[in-house]
Amino acid sequence: MSTLTHQNNLNSRGHPTLDILAPLRQWIDRIEIHSDRLAHFICRLIPCTCPFEQDISLFGKTLHIPPLCKLNPLYSEFVSLRFRALSYLSDIRGEDVTKYIC
Repeated sequence: MSTLTHQNNLNSRGHPTLDILAPLRQWIDRIEIHSDRLAHFICRLIPCTCPFEQDISLFGKTLHIPPLCKLNPLYSEFVSLRFRALSYLSDIRGEDVTKYIC
């Protein structure tokens, strides 16, 4: 399979489709956490919950805006990167990561 195709991206005929984000996905998946500074930066940068989910009150009625983060094509890679950073801090460095958990 080409580097521009993703394993799960098959069209209705079973042929692979073009995934232009595949190189970026692979780059994010290959990021290794080797320092406290990088791990803390990632945990602060990537939120533990979707920041777009909100309840808005208009004219006495509440409008709920659902989380839209899963529409981000790189959502699972970012969540995985944040988890690796949390694991590094907790398992390798023995730090308390509860401040990064929602």
